[in-house]
Amino acid sequence: MSTMSPSSAAARAVIVRDKWSGEVIGELPRAGEREIEQALQAAERARRRPWPARERAAVLQRAVTLLEERRTAVLETMRRETGFSRKDVEQEFARAVVTLTLCAQEALRLGGEVVPLDASPGFEQRLALTIRVPVGIVLAITPFNAPLNTVCHKIGPALAAGNAVILKPAELTPLTAALLAQILDEAGLPAGRLQVLYGSGSEVGLRLLRDPRIGFTTFTGSTEVGAIVKRETGLRPVSLELGSVSATIICADADLERAASDVAHAGYRKAGQVCTSVQSLFVHTSVEREFVERLSAQVAALKSGDPADPATEVGPLISESAAARACALVEEALRSGARVLVGGTCTGTLFQPTLLHEVAPPMRITREEIFAPVVSIMRFERLDEAIEAANASRYGLQAGVYTSSLATALELARRLEVGGVIINGTSSTRADGMPYGGMKDSGFGKEGPAYAIREMTVERLVMLGP
Repeated sequence: MSTMSPSSAAARAVIVRDKWSGEVIGELPRAGEREIEQALQAAERARRRPWPARERAAVLQRAVTLLEERRTAVLETMRRETGFSRKDVEQEFARAVVTLTLCAQEALRLGGEVVPLDASPGFEQRLALTIRVPVGIVLAITPFNAPLNTVCHKIGPALAAGNAVILKPAELTPLTAALLAQILDEAGLPAGRLQVLYGSGSEVGLRLLRDPRIGFTTFTGSTEVGAIVKRETGLRPVSLELGSVSATIICADADLERAASDVAHAGYRKAGQVCTSVQSLFVHTSVEREFVERLSAQVAALKSGDPADPATEVGPLISESAAARACALVEEALRSGARVLVGGTCTGTLFQPTLLHEVAPPMRITREEIFAPVVSIMRFERLDEAIEAANASRYGLQAGVYTSSLATALELARRLEVGGVIINGTSSTRADGMPYGGMKDSGFGKEGPAYAIREMTVERLVMLGP
């Protein structure tokens, strides 16, 4: 691993602040043209050197051990640069350990298949098989809201596949990624296999996207920026995990206590700054009153404030501009007839856990990702109404469904236009080994080590004959 040389003036540093106190907690060198070119050249040299699968797996497994040894430092860094609660960063850390472990295992499982040829005349004496070879250089652009696990989901499979990687972490939360890169270096990662460049997407990210030496780009972020990624990469392959207004449907036969408890977590973890966070909550009219009472009580009990306080469950939003945008969406919904059941206020970057009722299209809050601790309740009488409303969104990442009917579950699984349907779980349910990705404006491609590693390789045919 290597990070860019700190040759730039101090004024060009990436300044990282504690998202609660505003205190400067770190500075990293901002990449310029020289550093970007050096990284590309180093990655190009590295990708051409043989790197056996057993060595790739060993490095990733040693990184897991080192990551666990440095748990305290990583957790503290992540908490301060994100503003997430202690519980949220602990959960992300635990998931990252699983992700890297799976990547180490997948490095040893990657293989091809035998291709039958004797259906074609004249090929009876030939044998064909496929092998998986690295794409070369993978560009990973990661978001602020998962500075450890999403980074692992991108660079882990890329390295497991034998690629060289250039990582451009979010400018607001790069310190955790820097720690992970250091850990991989100490785990024995060969020189040039991982380059980390710090700076803005509009400068560093855009320059890398346009470089033809990048063989594959994996990006998580907004739909608007995802469109730029796709445009700038041309014919080169990309994987895009983008925005959503994720729906969860509470049917008449749902376990209401379980559903309310799950939504109270999934709608407000990381202060709602999760692409699968429950934003649109469809509730059947027959259980609406009881469910709303249960959920309101649980949301009202959530403690918000200083992330350093172990009792805090909801910390600040990432910036004042993010908070102002979310506040504007809520205020607009209220003017259009929505009601606040819980919360609804914002001070600086601290947005109180908010539950809205009487929300309905065409309110903008039903169409745009809010990325804040806000859940909007909408009622339905017929299942078709909920399906049509959920599918009317331009997004399609994941959806949650609560029902005790197998027939209802299967109908929703077939009809909801999303990348994943979670039965008796919220839209934000994710196991790190599962295929994860969306459709429509939520992007395309799959995360999950076993699936991402195949996207980051080329299937090459080998034909043998006398």
